[in-house]
Amino acid sequence: MQIHVVKQGDTIFNIANTYNTPMETIINANELEAPGSLVIGQSLVIPIYGQFYFVQSGDSLTSIANRFNIPLQELARINNIPVNNQLPVGFRLYIPPQPEPPIVSNAYIEPYGDTVSSTLETAARKISPLLTYLTPFSYTVNRDGSLEAPPLDDFKTIADNNNTALMLTVTNLENGAFSAELGHIILTVQAVQNKLLDNIVNIATTVGFTDVHFDFEFLPPDDREAYNSFLRKAKERLSQAGLLLSTALAPKTSASQTGAWYEAHDYAAHGEIVDFVVLMTYEWGYSGGPPLAVSPINKVREVVEFALSVMPSDKILLGQNLYGYDWTLPYVEGGEMAKALSPQQTIALARKQNVAIEYDQEAQAPHFNYYDAQGNEHEVWSEDARSIQAKFNLIKELNLLGISYWKLGLAFPQNWLLLQANFNITKKE
Repeated sequence: MQIHVVKQGDTIFNIANTYNTPMETIINANELEAPGSLVIGQSLVIPIYGQFYFVQSGDSLTSIANRFNIPLQELARINNIPVNNQLPVGFRLYIPPQPEPPIVSNAYIEPYGDTVSSTLETAARKISPLLTYLTPFSYTVNRDGSLEAPPLDDFKTIADNNNTALMLTVTNLENGAFSAELGHIILTVQAVQNKLLDNIVNIATTVGFTDVHFDFEFLPPDDREAYNSFLRKAKERLSQAGLLLSTALAPKTSASQTGAWYEAHDYAAHGEIVDFVVLMTYEWGYSGGPPLAVSPINKVREVVEFALSVMPSDKILLGQNLYGYDWTLPYVEGGEMAKALSPQQTIALARKQNVAIEYDQEAQAPHFNYYDAQGNEHEVWSEDARSIQAKFNLIKELNLLGISYWKLGLAFPQNWLLLQANFNITKKE
């Protein structure tokens, strides 16, 4: 699979010729709305077997072989060139496909709000073949331990048809926000816990969930040990019912990290107790904050490396956003919220505003600025094929269990093409 970054003067015609790929194949793979009007800096995925590498200044056949972890003699043989050949800048080398390790993939799906259920069902049908878990978000806990179900629509049938497991997500959301008070009740009142676990087991066995996933956020810091105790109790009960247990963890870089979102999440204890965790490695750039990359690779790596210091790699799903944000400048704390956009929408916006997409090498994230009709400057950060490949490389490098997406229904075709090219997706037995 090839990533091509659009340059000045590029057209679908000459890109197709470069990679010996039909134009229609490239247009369909990238779901291009305006194939005759590409955006400079836009990342396209070319669905070919393997990829091409164009020699850059300072490259040698040895350095390229090392970069792609291919034996030097093999790379020379594949490209029918001598091992000691001097490579001119721009020379095209064929790189064969890399190994595709098995991973677990999860995607949350949130059937609420303005999103039409049929749109989400369409997304679930399209993406479920690439998922280990499909996760409706979410079952919310009432203060007596009863549960409010999300709309499940046709997700169960869709999952079954694609050999995809359903994950039952339980949250301490109350009136649309994570509630510290509700969380405290759940973690400290035994009668509420007992009723909650009874309800979870009944729902999981009736509907057909295979994993129970606790996404308890904004918990009181003093409830850290209470949360650990609750998880131990839940693990024992759920194991008896043949159910797996997982949790969502705020993105911490140390055990002593302070803040309402972090202190009650004990990475070491979760790593010991549960079957796997989802690291919520996104929202550095968020709707109420200043413009930043949503999941900069350098910050993501820091979180994963801390997690690896207290839990095994095969218990970690890397959290990944399927969206970006459009901020109006200047940023004012407490002011206008940034607007969420899918990666496809950000490309359309850059095309409409006639601006090039830039790429931050440190964050490994695309971004651009533009001025609206009222003269207000905007700053946009999103994801593209390059940024998602950087996350996939991290998963491979650190041998993580897999990836977890927030959330389906946001168009990002390049992600799914690359997911399929990089990994073999584990399916339920």
